[in-house]
Amino acid sequence: MFDITVLWKAPEVNPINRKARTIPGLNIVNVYGRVFFFSWFGFMIAFWSWYAFPPLLYETIAKDLGLSQADVANSNIVSLTATLLIRLVAGPACDRFGPRLTFAGCLLAGAIPTALAGAVYNVHGLMALRFFVGILGGSFVPCQVWSTGFFDKNVVGTANALTGGFGNAGGGITYFLMPAIFDSLVAERGLTAHVAWRVTFIVPFICIVTTAVGMLVLCPDTPTGKWSDRHLAVQQNLATHGVSGAVVDVPGELRDEATAGSNSPNGSGSGSGSDEKKLGFEAVEPKQVGGFAHEAPIGEQAMLDTARGEVVVKPSFREALPVVFSAQTLVLAGGYFCSFGGELAINSILGAYYVKNFPSLEQRGSGNWAAMFGLLNVVFRPLGGVFSDMIYTRFGVWGKKALIHFVGLMTGVFLIAIGLTDPMDQNTMFGLMAGMAFFLESGNGANFGLVPHVHPHANGIVSGCTGATGNLGGIVFAIIFRYNHKDYAQVFWIIGVMTIAINLCLSWIRPVPKGQVGGR
Repeated sequence: MFDITVLWKAPEVNPINRKARTIPGLNIVNVYGRVFFFSWFGFMIAFWSWYAFPPLLYETIAKDLGLSQADVANSNIVSLTATLLIRLVAGPACDRFGPRLTFAGCLLAGAIPTALAGAVYNVHGLMALRFFVGILGGSFVPCQVWSTGFFDKNVVGTANALTGGFGNAGGGITYFLMPAIFDSLVAERGLTAHVAWRVTFIVPFICIVTTAVGMLVLCPDTPTGKWSDRHLAVQQNLATHGVSGAVVDVPGELRDEATAGSNSPNGSGSGSGSDEKKLGFEAVEPKQVGGFAHEAPIGEQAMLDTARGEVVVKPSFREALPVVFSAQTLVLAGGYFCSFGGELAINSILGAYYVKNFPSLEQRGSGNWAAMFGLLNVVFRPLGGVFSDMIYTRFGVWGKKALIHFVGLMTGVFLIAIGLTDPMDQNTMFGLMAGMAFFLESGNGANFGLVPHVHPHANGIVSGCTGATGNLGGIVFAIIFRYNHKDYAQVFWIIGVMTIAINLCLSWIRPVPKGQVGGR
């Protein structure tokens, strides 16, 4: 039975990596609750600004800049392309510099073009600006890696789904906030539409900078302290609990305190020629120090597996390639290509689709209904993670993988239903959209419920590849929308068929590599 007090009381932690086994989401004084808050809030602010253009783009901005339908579609594609590139870079950056610094860097870099929105006066300026604002979309990767670093295997699916779901809600919030701020500036401040939409972008700029500074000042890199010391802390925790042995790979700069070793983080010979070595400590009698009163009881073998396979290492290019091109990474990438890619593309055109089928809604009304699609992430994406963790307790990683394919297939069914019926009745349209959103957004949560189990020593790379492929899906689907002009319904069923086909093709692959240490 669920104990509601876990939402605010200090959590039990894994004695080796110090990851929390519950989520104190209502307690920002506790370090785990504080990191949880900044993970989802930082991504929500980023998503809001990243998608700040679409609510005003089809009416106000297009009219002011003289944009065609093709110009609007191309600007959506450009924005997604930038995010794809940033997510590919953000993954390795998380493994090398830590997710907190990578997260704050994405926010601050994306804040600058957000503030410069007022400098856009033609279609070329819009394309350039939306490309650089797309940096903000890359913040999803450090959001998930940071969350994974603070929450243990039993709740990491829920934690990642909550941070991702609350963050994705920024795509819905922007449909409420941007038109509301714009209307306020016009009605109450007397600004012209030409000036008002430019001033509107100053609001997300202020929020982004404030959030980035907050996470830098108030939060740590890992539960054990500095990112550069994570290997030392894990090995010391092993020794403190009476477990001896050199099992943790550490960066070369720590080699003066290390002893030579030959195994890679996954327990196999690396043969990479890297300058990383094994850090070893003699076992001591277990003792009670610091926060150990909240430790969860786990066995010695589980401690060793955690140390061997679940501490993120700084990968070389040669070591990263097998992770990027493994079949298991392909499963995660394919699932996210369909779920998050579909969400991004649909989010960009949904307001226009509603106006096409229901002209009486106009910009504000269609924006409000389109916002609901994004806001449902607050509930539906976390449900995907919760279901993933529940299934994991009974069926293990195979259960998590089966859930990804199930929700993927159901998403395809709903997309095909919307495309073939092209509802002209509002109740039918919004009902089918809500049903599709349930499976599509739950799929996002289920996907990142499995991510921490696959190559856990290279979590940043796996998260980056998965997140980037989600953006690739958004680009592919946006291009399909682009060349079908306003025949939105046809694109819906095309995406549905692709979603079903991809999930069926990937369903036979095992969830984690054979022989992988840790992550199970």
